[in-house]
Amino acid sequence: MQASATDRKHTLEFNKLHKRLRRNVGKAIDDYRMIEDGDKVMVCLSGGKDSYTMLDILLSLQKSAPISFDIVAVNMDQKQPGFPEHILPAYLEQLGVAFHIIEKDTYSIVKDIIPEGKTTCGLCSRLRRGTLYGFAEHIGATKIALGHHRDDIIETLFLNMFHGGKLKAMPPKLLSDDKRNVLIRPLAYCKEKDIEAYATAKEFPIIPCNLCGSQENLQRQNVKHMLQEWERIQPGRSENIFAALCNVAPSQLADTELFDFAQLAIERSEPNPKQYTRLDVKQLD
Repeated sequence: MQASATDRKHTLEFNKLHKRLRRNVGKAIDDYRMIEDGDKVMVCLSGGKDSYTMLDILLSLQKSAPISFDIVAVNMDQKQPGFPEHILPAYLEQLGVAFHIIEKDTYSIVKDIIPEGKTTCGLCSRLRRGTLYGFAEHIGATKIALGHHRDDIIETLFLNMFHGGKLKAMPPKLLSDDKRNVLIRPLAYCKEKDIEAYATAKEFPIIPCNLCGSQENLQRQNVKHMLQEWERIQPGRSENIFAALCNVAPSQLADTELFDFAQLAIERSEPNPKQYTRLDVKQLD
């Protein structure tokens, strides 16, 4: 039975989307040397669209990459009420991917410390990150892959400016403070809308986060809506903002640690070759 014109169109659109994501992930890996020959990459899976897409694209690239690297998927079961524990193991077994499920009740810790209605994401992420760092060392992983995409990075930039007074975002590659782990963000060049479309087309078994999913007034959501409105009014603005993160001019900012403003001085050891003529002086008068 021949495929309909609609089916062929959908297939063509999906193939373009897949190639675009592969290209963007491959470029990010190459630009920042995220993955090197012999690496063991621990891919952190949350059950959301971003981490599913990251794993899928990395597995695709692994088959054709000019280097050899291993992939191991890791999910942290934080003991949230109603968390469907069977979904990720079943999915990963079907893929034939090596994986580990870490069980740690950070949910209770967060609920005990954070008052009802307040943002839990900060504490939750710190607890999760500490556990994942230790587990990466335990299994001998040389890189920890996180599913943050381009829009996450831009949102973080504005969150830090608006609420932290700092000009910083999420780097595509990061050495942990104790210098024992390297974090990579292979989706750094990927747009969230592309990831959403890919996850829908692939029908990933998405697991919602019940811990913070009800907090609709999170500052990140406010920033996201702001950026979406900017993008609606002026398409391409988000792309320019991200490009600016990759094209920083320290001398045009105001951080005395990044640029030595104190030592700026004029240099007039030689006469300026451009001399004003009598005509220039008359014009000035």
